[in-house]
Amino acid sequence: MNLADLNKIARAMVAPGKGILAADESSGTIKKRFDVIGVESTENNRRDYREMMFRSQEAMSQYISGVILYDETIWQNAADGTPLVKLIEQAGSIPGIKVDEGTQKLPGCPGETITVGLDKLAERLDKYYKQGARFAKWRAVIDIDSANGVPTHTAIMTNAHALARYAALCQQAQIVPIVEPEVLMDGSHDIDTCYQVTEWVLKETFQQLYFQRVALEGMILKPNMAVAGKKSAKKADVQEVAEKTVKLLKSCVPSAVPGIAFLSGGQSDEEATAHLDAMNKIGGLPWGLTFSYGRALQAAPQKAWSGKVDNVAAGQAAFTHRAKMNSLASKGEWSASLESKKAA
Repeated sequence: MNLADLNKIARAMVAPGKGILAADESSGTIKKRFDVIGVESTENNRRDYREMMFRSQEAMSQYISGVILYDETIWQNAADGTPLVKLIEQAGSIPGIKVDEGTQKLPGCPGETITVGLDKLAERLDKYYKQGARFAKWRAVIDIDSANGVPTHTAIMTNAHALARYAALCQQAQIVPIVEPEVLMDGSHDIDTCYQVTEWVLKETFQQLYFQRVALEGMILKPNMAVAGKKSAKKADVQEVAEKTVKLLKSCVPSAVPGIAFLSGGQSDEEATAHLDAMNKIGGLPWGLTFSYGRALQAAPQKAWSGKVDNVAAGQAAFTHRAKMNSLASKGEWSASLESKKAA
């Protein structure tokens, strides 16, 4: 392991004003997205959609530091035969790859899951590195259902251990791991419950990373924000989310970590941007705070594109606008008034 090189890549992933595009939706997930816009989820349509984003020159070169790809996408070529990985590299962005293989029910823990995919991961990482991937992503999923005793320590510890083993394998393969322990916002819990569970999850995750000898300087953390559940009767305002999330991270995340790239977790486009901006306006943080958004970057361009060649420019404009808004938020320079100034 060359830690200096891993650290260099990790820092580039969270460079000031830049964030990560999570374009790693599984075939099943992107089908759901395409169903909404009336587009058939064929291999070519998935390719054309992602190629549209990767060819968005302004967005990719100025605001996007890296792209998380799905296994199908990392091997695909653009319509003109250029490997999609090359399009990303030519734009000055870093190709990455989702390496977990989804979730399964966790034995003995009703309603909880374990993320799988460690078997033969070393061999897969070697192939992905040769294809151009320089970072990877593994997502652990923790639900909150206090009435039924969820989450359990079993689920938190087991998922944290898997995250740490994945991260160690990545660094051995000279690939920067994005460590993503996601506490879901699907429930009816309030922000304080989210805070408490996320604190527990992060503490356990960093303990497991230590046990697996993962070098913190060569990784990126991708956490959820401290937010109330979607079904909660009490919503937290932007400032409360920002203050509690910053407090949470300061108490859990070592300063050796180069940066934190948040997931959007089902927040609306503008919510995810506003929360990120408010955190960066607080300032005085030991690590960079940026974005690693999927839906919050892609919902607008998907709708604008809608599978039509004539709409490629409109889709790229929508993607560029969202990327720019989040770039500003990552520097604490966003304001709601800028949202109305759509890209031409």
